[in-house]
Parts: sequence; C-alpha cells; structure tokens
Amino acid sequence: MTGQAAGTLWPSASPPPAHRVLSWRLSGVAQLPGVRAEVRAQLAGSSAGPDLLDRLVLALDEMASNALRHGGGEVQATVGSTGSAYLIEVSDQAVRTPPTPAVGRDPSLGGLGLYLIAELAAQHGWYVDGRHKHVWALLPH
Repeated sequence: MTGQAAGTLWPSASPPPAHRVLSWRLSGVAQLPGVRAEVRAQLAGSSAGPDLLDRLVLALDEMASNALRHGGGEVQATVGSTGSAYLIEVSDQAVRTPPTPAVGRDPSLGGLGLYLIAELAAQHGWYVDGRHKHVWALLPH
C-alpha cells in the first residue's frame, strides 16, 4: 500500500489540543508492560471507566509497539486529556513512513493494529514535525 492509499484510512492531520497526563521515552517493547500498568494505576478512578481504560491501554500499546518495531529512532508516547477525551500520541523518527495498514495479509500474521485503533478512536491521524512523525488517536470519555 502506498503512503497516499494509507491516508484514506489514516489521514494526515493534527490532533486537537490536549494537556499531557502521562509520558514515556521508549527504547524497546519490553517496557510496554510497565507502561500499561502505569496507565491503569494513574487513571483508575478517573473519568476513564473500565471499558475506556481497556481501550486506552490497547490503543496505546498498539501504537507504541508499531513505533518501536517500525519507526526507528527515539520513540515518545504520551496520553493527554482534552477534557472530553484522551489523546494518545506516539512519535518516532520515520518521517517518510506514514502509518500503513496491512492489506491482503493473513490476519494470523498480524499487522491489523492500525485498523483496530481506527475502530477504537473517534478521530485519528498522523503528521510530521521536523524530525518526528506523530501518530495519534482520540478516545472520548
């Protein structure tokens, strides 16, 4: 799939403004269990009920693992709040590689995370800022 075709599912767009709630610098997928646990601990009892918390953890995990496996360079992950939604944003240094959903692949081989995130989110997109590609998803409360 070309970058242009990927844009039909994962549009090039900036996210809405949000204030940062949690943030991580990531260097490997082995850090992700700790990230998931921190999200659950920090947001338990907030406006995120159990269902939203599960969706938030799943989307963050998919986005961060994609950046770590395919993005290269420094990876930064954040969870922010707009007041009515949580904004997940993950950046890497693969500025020339847009988020590209798998096409024509056996589902047992993986590669369906971007479709899942698009289904979970009210809005989603990606943009480039200097040396970093940012992929984001907005999950309403």
